[in-house]
Amino acid sequence: MSRTVAVVIGVGGMGQAIARRVGTGTRLVLADFDRRTLDTVAGELSGEGYEVTPQQVDVSSGESVAGLARLAASLGEVRYVVHTAGLSPVQAPVAAILAVDLLGVALVLEEFGQVVASGGAGVVIASMAGHGYPPFASEQERELANTPAGSLLALPVADPANFPVAGAAYAFAKRANLVRVQAASVTWGARGARINTVSPGVIATPMGREELDGEHGARMRAMIDGSNARREGAPADIAAAVEFLLSPAASFVSGSDLLVDGGVTAALRTGHLAGI
Repeated sequence: MSRTVAVVIGVGGMGQAIARRVGTGTRLVLADFDRRTLDTVAGELSGEGYEVTPQQVDVSSGESVAGLARLAASLGEVRYVVHTAGLSPVQAPVAAILAVDLLGVALVLEEFGQVVASGGAGVVIASMAGHGYPPFASEQERELANTPAGSLLALPVADPANFPVAGAAYAFAKRANLVRVQAASVTWGARGARINTVSPGVIATPMGREELDGEHGARMRAMIDGSNARREGAPADIAAAVEFLLSPAASFVSGSDLLVDGGVTAALRTGHLAGI
């Protein structure tokens, strides 16, 4: 009987929580750009009884992502794929954010869409920031949805000159991820697999803390205070949402986004956080 393979790309706080949720009883492939962090997390999970295969990956490189997909497929049936890797506005300039958060997602969707098993499912971690970005014009949306990954950054709508600050590029990329996953749900569906997104709010991870300590930290704290939950999210909150979307309970859900932000977006859209 073929082994079940679960792939988690990005082993930060959310990636680790997700790996612990979905990795039990699977061959767990962990991937990250940072070799030291990857080895540390792989060692911890191995010590907890998980069967782990670590693989360094650069999600902005088609060759690197293709190699990761081949490795995963060589280990058994690729049933679960979770992409959490990304850069935040306080971590990188515009060009790097577009390469990792936009192109990186497109490459993962394309490469794993060729190896995911029938009955499999994937989740891409997007962001509530994508819900705050203005809707794309219909032609732009079609281009962002369907342009081959290798040509994606050459689109006029993805020109770095369009984004005066890294935050704008980040929100754009996360909005584009939603459309990209909608399109991928069709190609993944041809293999009998599903793909969705989860859009987290402010999560208590090292990346989230960097954002809270950054120039927009006061605004973010005000949004948290005015939300339904009135707290930061925990990595476990996101892991629970991902677990649901990967499970048979979500077998009729594909090409959709699950907003897990404690109610921040709802409060913003309905005017309860006016002036923020």
